[in-house]
Amino acid sequence: MRAAVVRTFGGPEAVEVVEAEVPEPRAREVRIKVAASALNPVDAGTRSGAFGGAGKQVGLGWDVAGTVDAVGVATAWNVGDEVVALDYGMTKPVGAHAEYVVVPTDAVALAPATADAVHAATLPLNALTAAQGLDLLEPAPGRSLLVTGAAGAVGGYVVQLAAHQGVSVTALAREGDEEFVRSLGAAHFASGGVAPAGFDAVFDAAVLGERALEWVRDGGAYVGVIPQAQPAPVRGVRTSAVEVAADGARLAELVRLVDEGVLTLRVAETYSLEEAVKAHVRQAEGGVRGRLVIVP
Repeated sequence: MRAAVVRTFGGPEAVEVVEAEVPEPRAREVRIKVAASALNPVDAGTRSGAFGGAGKQVGLGWDVAGTVDAVGVATAWNVGDEVVALDYGMTKPVGAHAEYVVVPTDAVALAPATADAVHAATLPLNALTAAQGLDLLEPAPGRSLLVTGAAGAVGGYVVQLAAHQGVSVTALAREGDEEFVRSLGAAHFASGGVAPAGFDAVFDAAVLGERALEWVRDGGAYVGVIPQAQPAPVRGVRTSAVEVAADGARLAELVRLVDEGVLTLRVAETYSLEEAVKAHVRQAEGGVRGRLVIVP
């Protein structure tokens, strides 16, 4: 099978499409024939060597939408099931940017009934990050939440999930994104990298760090999206960072919200697997609204 990998670290040019063995599922694993897989910032980090793996082949891709085509023992999934999954791992030899991928059975959920595979592939990593980050903040209905990078893939899901929970959301984004983030459920809008202070919580999807921490009220809460890189606590503010985990049951809840129209799946552009370098170049250029998706 074909897979996008890096064997030397660097920019987009470091990405290679190579031949690899089709993986076989073991106990409590399933193999998915990949229909689509989103490209995420974590893939750029992997490509550049931020997570290690020097001297090894490192696979790219965490998101997968496709069809179960082989199962190991002790799994409830069946060949032919249309699914989505998070293929978690920083330095795996082959990732989800491939024709086939093997994942743990408890990382899998049925695919949305209302979306095609390309759109479904944008859900697992970003929506799980949003949901698990909100768990750390523990926002309550009526409380105030500032979301930085609210028009981005993670930030957009945070806005929708929090608004669905009855939280008063202020979206911090570019001026031209106001109409969009309000359509996601933001009650208030801020731009120019400046927001008022006094929020009960901040979800810092834009990685502003200490600047975003200043906008949290004394005794509030802050969550970032880079594990173990959150700013130090001040003024009694509880700080943390979400480290996403594969969770098929939670992913199934998010799929349900997609089918109910609560969550919006956004695709910016699609690329073939052979065009993986072009996809990485486009991501590096910035300004992408939605996710770039690779189709094997």
